[in-house]
Amino acid sequence: MAQFNAHFRNINGDDTYPLTDVIYRSKVDGSLLEVEHDRAALAEKSPEEWKKLFAERRMSFEPADMSGIWSKREMVLPDMPLEDIVTMREGWSPLFDAAPLAKEMGIKSLKVKLCGNSHTGSFKDLGMTVLVSQVNHIIKKKIHEIDAVACASTGDTSAALSAYCAKAGIPSIVFLPAGKTSVAQLIQPISNGSIVLALDTDFDGCMKIVQQVTADNRIYLANSMNSLRVEGQKTISPEICQEMGWKVPDTVIIPGGNLGNVSALAKGFEDCKAMGLIDRIPRIIVAQAENANPFFQAYERGFDKLVPMQAKKTLASAIQIGNPVSYPKAVRAIQKTNGMVVSVSEEELANAAHRGDRIGLYCCPHTGVALGALEKLVAAGKIDKEENVVVISTAHGLKFTEFKVGYHEKKLENICSKFANPVFKAPADLGAVMDILKKEMTERRR
Repeated sequence: MAQFNAHFRNINGDDTYPLTDVIYRSKVDGSLLEVEHDRAALAEKSPEEWKKLFAERRMSFEPADMSGIWSKREMVLPDMPLEDIVTMREGWSPLFDAAPLAKEMGIKSLKVKLCGNSHTGSFKDLGMTVLVSQVNHIIKKKIHEIDAVACASTGDTSAALSAYCAKAGIPSIVFLPAGKTSVAQLIQPISNGSIVLALDTDFDGCMKIVQQVTADNRIYLANSMNSLRVEGQKTISPEICQEMGWKVPDTVIIPGGNLGNVSALAKGFEDCKAMGLIDRIPRIIVAQAENANPFFQAYERGFDKLVPMQAKKTLASAIQIGNPVSYPKAVRAIQKTNGMVVSVSEEELANAAHRGDRIGLYCCPHTGVALGALEKLVAAGKIDKEENVVVISTAHGLKFTEFKVGYHEKKLENICSKFANPVFKAPADLGAVMDILKKEMTERRR
């Protein structure tokens, strides 16, 4: 059986580079890179053998196997020594059965992949374990000198980077747009010891600065422009299929900002198909907030080109991005999967998130964007009632307490909170208490 291997490849050309190189764009034409695997070698093992191996690792207590990412290491970084892996048991997140919501919407099946059920509370852990492990490997094996790892962030990337670097003992640097992240998101990199800089700009301005800073190759770039992140994030796809008994959903809806996760999702399904694990690839739908929707606007124009926009303030702060770095890869993902891009208003995302909460979820606003897109598509007849749909929940609602409180107190600007659940103030009197309970229990019976 052939040895598994991988390298960086220009997405628009044939130039390749070792994965240990400190490189983010092609030296030939400046295009983005992707990690290219020897899919022919992966396909030499039968689908049954892969499924058996993945099932065995699911039950293993070996550190690498307990990670949803590293349990599929042959399709992530096949040359990574186990001793260099930096893991916090990321991945293996629940596939929540949202049957009550599916019934309300009139579709066959709806499941929500809870990627926020992770160490730092978002899907960013999935890619960061891969990137920081590779940096750890480069440092330990003295391949290059790296002094620190840096990222621009709207909150979740910085939390993941700081935690994984802290575990590995590698300094980290974080650039955040001042006043544009939640308190929970801001305190995470501070607590984990990152050098935190709050810049008087938006995410796109922070991204510009971090690219300038990481022009010095001793400071390693951790944003999704670095295609190593995609290799961890793409494992969402085989995880979904494995949790569904190696069946494939018809449609997957994912919120999109910088768009790295979109291309990762498509690549994961493509890898699974090449390995014989699945026989088709689902349609991928990207959901954006109206206040930050350059990808949607490009889609409406037939993907003629990306026109960067000044992203307006949105409740979905992690995707408040006007110039997405991974645009070319995301276009390819939508085109290959016959996908779509949908735009959702602030009120639609807020109500969709809290409608989801009513069935036991605890949705971040970005999950609300995806659920809001689902509602619009079902209403427009663009999702068939017999479809099996999966929504990607990218972060935990606990990171967005201000959003939750503001919604239920009806204090979110220009939002009509359809699912607000007020606190009832009452005297310590049984009669008064029972009056409230009788009224509310009658109204809330399903």
